[in-house]
Amino acid sequence: MTLPLAFAHIGDLHLTIGEADNARDFAAIVAQLNETDGLDFVFVPGDNADNGTPEQYALVRAGLDRLRLPVHVITGDHDMEGGSLDAFYAGLNAPRLPHAVDVRGVRCLFLDMCGPGSGGPDFRLGPDQVDWLAAELEAAKGRDCALFLHSYPADLKGEGEAARVADLVHRGPVRLVEMGHTHYNELANDGRTVYAATRSTGQIEEGPVGYAVAAIDGGVVSWRFKELARPWPFVLITAPADRRLAHDAGHAIDGRFTLRALVLGPAERVEFRIDDGSWQAMAREDGARCHAAEVAWPAGAKTIAVRATGAGAEDTDAIEPATDPDGLPTSRGIGSDADALGAWEARGLLGTQLGPNRNGRQW
Repeated sequence: MTLPLAFAHIGDLHLTIGEADNARDFAAIVAQLNETDGLDFVFVPGDNADNGTPEQYALVRAGLDRLRLPVHVITGDHDMEGGSLDAFYAGLNAPRLPHAVDVRGVRCLFLDMCGPGSGGPDFRLGPDQVDWLAAELEAAKGRDCALFLHSYPADLKGEGEAARVADLVHRGPVRLVEMGHTHYNELANDGRTVYAATRSTGQIEEGPVGYAVAAIDGGVVSWRFKELARPWPFVLITAPADRRLAHDAGHAIDGRFTLRALVLGPAERVEFRIDDGSWQAMAREDGARCHAAEVAWPAGAKTIAVRATGAGAEDTDAIEPATDPDGLPTSRGIGSDADALGAWEARGLLGTQLGPNRNGRQW
């Protein structure tokens, strides 16, 4: 039985002092994630300590140590504020970047965009990391890969790096690039790879605090933001692909398909429906991560939704399955936000781009 990769992404922490709102939100997110099963790890995308000081890293470490899940943490420009990453590695006891792990058959690649630069948004990988990435993608030999960076490859400043990394990703087996830095939620699809940025936990400019849940299920990428204040359960449809996130002709459904949904938190009942039809039960086999159902897709149908009900609360996720193998997205600029999907409220995307990359404050 194949289990999809599923993880939580806690956005840029920017921790300063334990009494700050973002420190309290971080603690609440950790406590909430500890309440549920069904995730493989937690990703923290850099800008962990706002000024890169040992005292701030002690706060980060204290929060991460409380997590029951494995944690993968990378660097951001704020982690370089002291001129090096010594405090980052000493304070968090994180493995040296770059590094790779295999999770549920997906090769997960974690890189440092900040250490080779001069500090601030001087994002660079350096020749050794670029060569390492190229070798990892070549060795993957068709296996799905996920890439974890602080920001879009287009933001790389090293000579030729932005173009080379974008090309490596676009031509290779990378299904998902997961990022921080933007301070806003964003999804982009270049027709080969989905790029996902999760809004920050500190230095917030738009929307309520929370975290993202992402999955790769047989090459299909799914992503949805969970507001911290919303109770369990939480639903994420992991297959089939939504038309906006489809990036392979094989993602287009044809007549019948298996619907799968990850349900986090207690749920007494999990059901699906097509358009405005009746709700039908889904089941989870012993040892399975997802609830599933075999679906016969009617001609002309548009949406399929999954609803989980439990403990006096309910949550619903809905997608528009891809139906045309020739109608997949095409890129306007690989490795960048040129292919951003814009507002998608059900996914937590406001589309206003309030943050350092675009329309917000220059933190």
